[in-house]
Amino acid sequence: MLSELEIQAVIGFTGRITQGLILHPDNEHIIYPLGSTIVVRHIISRAQTFLRGHDNQISVITVSRSGDYVASGQRTYMGFQADIIIWDFKERSMIHRLKLHKVLIQSLSFSYNELYLASLGGIDDKNMLIVWDIKAGKALYGTPNRDPVNQVQFYNQSDEKMIAVLNTGVQILTIDKQNKKIQSVDVSFGNVKRTFTCVAIDKNDKYCYCGTKTGDVFEIQMDMAIYKRLAPVKKLFSQGVNCLGLLPNGDIIVGAGDGMIAKVSYQTMQIVASSELLGGVTSITFTNDYTHFFTGTSQSNIYWLDTEKLLPELRNTCHYERINDVAFPHNYSDVFATSSLNDIRVWNAKNRQELLRIQVPNLECWAVAFMNDGKSIVSGWSDGKIRSFLPQSGRLMYVINDAHIHGCTSLTCTSDCQRIISGGSEGEVRVWEIGKQTQVMKSSMKEHRGRVWSIQVRRNNEQAVSASADGSCIIWDLKSFTRVMCLFESTLFKMVLYHPEESQLLTTGSDRKITYWETFDGQAIRMLDGSEEGEVNALAITKEGEHFVSGGEDKEVKLWGYDEGICYFKGQGHSGTITRITISPDQKSIISVGAEGAIFIWKMPESVINAKAQLELPTVQNVKKQSEPQQQSQQLQQSQQAPKDSQSQKSNPAAKSVKSGTKSSKK
Repeated sequence: MLSELEIQAVIGFTGRITQGLILHPDNEHIIYPLGSTIVVRHIISRAQTFLRGHDNQISVITVSRSGDYVASGQRTYMGFQADIIIWDFKERSMIHRLKLHKVLIQSLSFSYNELYLASLGGIDDKNMLIVWDIKAGKALYGTPNRDPVNQVQFYNQSDEKMIAVLNTGVQILTIDKQNKKIQSVDVSFGNVKRTFTCVAIDKNDKYCYCGTKTGDVFEIQMDMAIYKRLAPVKKLFSQGVNCLGLLPNGDIIVGAGDGMIAKVSYQTMQIVASSELLGGVTSITFTNDYTHFFTGTSQSNIYWLDTEKLLPELRNTCHYERINDVAFPHNYSDVFATSSLNDIRVWNAKNRQELLRIQVPNLECWAVAFMNDGKSIVSGWSDGKIRSFLPQSGRLMYVINDAHIHGCTSLTCTSDCQRIISGGSEGEVRVWEIGKQTQVMKSSMKEHRGRVWSIQVRRNNEQAVSASADGSCIIWDLKSFTRVMCLFESTLFKMVLYHPEESQLLTTGSDRKITYWETFDGQAIRMLDGSEEGEVNALAITKEGEHFVSGGEDKEVKLWGYDEGICYFKGQGHSGTITRITISPDQKSIISVGAEGAIFIWKMPESVINAKAQLELPTVQNVKKQSEPQQQSQQLQQSQQAPKDSQSQKSNPAAKSVKSGTKSSKK
């Protein structure tokens, strides 16, 4: 059995899930999904704990009234069962895993006294509604539905009544315990036709409010099963109503698809206050006193608002699209940068907060790197330009126009900070000389026939290696700008790395293999099966070269021993393809980024860190293993020189460092 990699922290929030952001009833924790992981974060200390049990993307999440239970459902592949997991919040452990639905869990709801859990399947599951016994973990009642159902919600004062929001209408459901059936009554809307999306029920179970894709809100009298009023008056919410919340005085908080959050008066059914947020509003969750609330958006932003004036305060932000690259500055582990659609973001690695956002609208950043002197962030974009930014302000330093046709897909910098080597989607590798005022192309090397996915430079800046989708890796001479060697394999190469000793290369690609190559003659030494399912996209190696990390389409981070070629640790948490992996310069953490927009920070195992410490012991032992005559003569010399040295050191404390400096300078 492989050991599990420990998650140190995550940066991310799956904002597209309706009501996916929940404030726990203790008013201290917020709960939200990230890929296949549920994150429980303390609001003040920002400490994170994780609920892990799903093997695919979480589609719905809910919390019971007391906060003792958390329930989550997932989506899976066609024909497979989709799991529902009931968690114990205090113990942060799994209570039941419920399996009956197929493909997708659409909605979940706990009953008033926490006796039952209602679950709703998707279209592929015939919109099946199942009521579960929470204590026993068994299904009690079930019924399919012809029309697609978007949400199911228990009443606030009853364990036997629910409301179901269909695409074409609303149903009031009653559990018939004697006949073991679920009875349904359709709400009458007269001639009005809408596509319904969500529901909110008032505390007394007299009225409920349903949002529509048209952008209006229906008030329904529940005991009569008939609609009473429409809101807002004369103005519709753009891109539909995504979520609703009710205040104690009856006012309605409406979250719209265009990012508007609005308060609608219960008496006049008119908009009283509103504000614009970044991304469509998907979640509304109130504090216990209803003075403030959190809201989540489809662009993965979390806002904190007051219920009076709806003044938004941004509390958390992260990527909402595929992350393409991640990079640390040279020998500095407190900060790292990620690149995605529209922007580059710089993060504080300790508190996981965003420090800087560099936005270039309507473009995608495919590659990002720090210059070794730390004075600039270099990036490659989908419009074929290379852009350099200041790392503190994000101000544009320079742009290399038309660096590559159809996009700059990879780049790296030399250690002297004077050259950039970039690769394009057409297969060209180009060397740019960076001056104070000018950026000049020194050479364009066109031998690849496919996209260049990765470029690495040797420490002496004399050679570089590039990996391409045409099935070749080429080692280039950066003095004569010619090919030194070419490595061929029947695969789409995705990543290439130099071993720290630079005598071997490590490659991976679409054939799921991790291959060791000799740089002297270009021969393949060893091939490992990097994955059983999908292609391997990312590799990173430790400074000593004893271990390396891989990740790809199987959504697992794997830690390997380099000499043994054995996988020792495995980390699960991503719900999308892992696109890039890097190891922090202090070798204490692994950072992986994925296609779902998540950043996972993994703790480097203690056994690996201890192994690195032990690597230094043999050198100390070798020094001690000297012949006895040599040791005796050295002791005599030291005893003669000791009084003089001690006197000089007492008089001048810096003498030691001065002496060492003069010795090194003579050498």
